[in-house]
Amino acid sequence: MNLCCRAPLFFLATAFFGSLSLLCSLWDRSGRVQHRIAQRWGRAVTWISGAKVTVLNGEYLDGRVAVYAANHLSYSDTPVLFGILPFQFRIVARHDLFTLPFIGWHLTRSGQVPVNVTNPRASISSLGSAVKTLKSGLPVFIFPEGGRSATGHPEEFLNGPAFMAIRAGVPIVPMALIGTHELLPIHNWEFHPVHVTLAVGKPIDTAGYSIRQTEELTERIHETISRLYYDHSYLKPVLSVALQAGTAGEAEKLEN
Repeated sequence: MNLCCRAPLFFLATAFFGSLSLLCSLWDRSGRVQHRIAQRWGRAVTWISGAKVTVLNGEYLDGRVAVYAANHLSYSDTPVLFGILPFQFRIVARHDLFTLPFIGWHLTRSGQVPVNVTNPRASISSLGSAVKTLKSGLPVFIFPEGGRSATGHPEEFLNGPAFMAIRAGVPIVPMALIGTHELLPIHNWEFHPVHVTLAVGKPIDTAGYSIRQTEELTERIHETISRLYYDHSYLKPVLSVALQAGTAGEAEKLEN
C-alpha cells in the first residue's frame, strides 16, 4: 500500500496542489487563495495517509488573532494542521526551508514567515516580521520545538512564540498533536494509518506578561501542551524525562 499507493499519491497530490498554488500566486499577492489550496492539500494527503483525525475542544479554533502553537512530531504535522484549522493563518518556519526549490517558492509567495533559529540576533529580527503579521490581523502558527521530536515526547521549547505573543499583545492558543509520530515516524516515508488527535487548550492571555517574562511564558506553554499531550497519549510523562536524557535503562526503571 505504501510503495504502490500511498507514497505515490502523496507526492502527486503535493505536486498538483503546490503547482496550482504557485500559479495562483501570479495574481494573488495576499496569499489567501494559496492558503485555501493548502487546506485542500492538507485534507487530501491526510486522507491518503489513512489517518482519521479527531479535534478536541474545537471551540477554541475560532480564528482569533493569536499565536497558535503545537508540538512537532512528524512531517505529517503540517498537512494535518492545514486540513484542520478552519481559518486563514501564516506559518513561522525555519529560514532554510525558504531556500529550497519549489517548497521555498511556495512559502515565500504565500506570505509565510521565515525565522532564523541558529542565530539569536537574526532570530529576534525575523520574529519581528511575525509580529507585523499578527498586528495586521492574521493569526500565525509555529512549532515551538524548532524541529521534530525523535522520541515522540514534547521536547524543549524555544522562546519565539512567547516573544511574538507578548510583542503583538495577542493570546497563545496551545495545541497538542497526538498520533502523527506513529503515522509517519521521523526519518521514514512509510505511513502507518492510526487515529490522530488534535487537543486544543484554553487560550493563554499574555496581557500581564512583559518581554522579561518570555522564558516564564515559554515554560507555561510547554507545560500546557505537554499536559494536553499526555492526557491523550499512551506515553507516560515520567518516561519522557529519561528518554530525553538519553538513558533508556533509567526510563525502564521509572516506568516499572
